[in-house]
Amino acid sequence: MMSADEILDVVDEDDLVVGRARRGDVYAGGLLHRCVFVRVRDAAGRVFVHRRTAGKLVFPSLHDMFVGGVVGAGESYDDAALREAEEELGVSGLERPSFLFKFLFEEGERRWWSAVYEVRCDMPVSPQVEEVAWWGFLSEEELSRRLGEWEWVPDGLAAYERLPARG
Repeated sequence: MMSADEILDVVDEDDLVVGRARRGDVYAGGLLHRCVFVRVRDAAGRVFVHRRTAGKLVFPSLHDMFVGGVVGAGESYDDAALREAEEELGVSGLERPSFLFKFLFEEGERRWWSAVYEVRCDMPVSPQVEEVAWWGFLSEEELSRRLGEWEWVPDGLAAYERLPARG
């Protein structure tokens, strides 16, 4: 569900749930909430990269090297990572993504706890047209070249920069 009416957990500085609110209200009020980022690699080790659709509530039309999104009310990070990866890639039966690390993303009024995962996807993907305007699997070298050329989502870039050895 991508609706502004989706209910999210509101969390504190320690990532403890302190309430619930509509996604639109969470965004409008700059309330602290939870998100997941999943780095997807294919059988050749290439990274799934995409450009978000223009209709996205946050960071429309920017490139991202992760799939993911908000964690729903009462949902665990692990469950959200699997759900988001399967939804955005248009696949089912994906292995449960492996947790890598968590950090607090902060950029002005935009603040959210960000859990970063990784998963391998050997099956053909059919990305969700409501979420993904363009996609491809890029080698690490190609991804590195594109970092200076394309406009990237700031939270994904922050997660990418924190990846252990980025490789």
